[in-house]
Amino acid sequence: MPIRDATEADLPAILAITNDAILTTTANWNIRPVTLEARRAWFADRRASGLPVLVAEQAGIVRGFASYGPFRAFDGYALTVEHGLYVARDAQRQGHGAALLGGLIARAEAAALHVMVAGIEAGNAASLALHERLGFVRVGLMPEVGRKFDRWLDLVLMQRSLGARG
Repeated sequence: MPIRDATEADLPAILAITNDAILTTTANWNIRPVTLEARRAWFADRRASGLPVLVAEQAGIVRGFASYGPFRAFDGYALTVEHGLYVARDAQRQGHGAALLGGLIARAEAAALHVMVAGIEAGNAASLALHERLGFVRVGLMPEVGRKFDRWLDLVLMQRSLGARG
């Protein structure tokens, strides 16, 4: 499964995948679609911070993307990151998510990070299973901390140790 660093040219596809997740799923808890300008700013910020944005590509088409960023803004969390991972609806369960998450893990390990965190909506069985397959463990459940589609959402917290001991 080809995984590569995203480029500015990938932003329209990243935007389409993001907005589909916003409008049709509980994988992303935003309610309003984002703009291309907002995605450009996000991408520029990731690049300026040295953070990866990866894409999965199939037959020249971006099928998913993933990135990680700071877990929390305090110095003590500097070696912990939280990631986001999205796959186009018609490309799910084809290995793109595993390839993207594996790529992020490799980047985080190469950057000598210590822990990667995932926040996953409790009803997203496919994402929970994917993360478990790649070594994440459930460390918490936060009931009813989000609201979307006129219902309360529970958040499962998962984490994977990356090996860096600082």
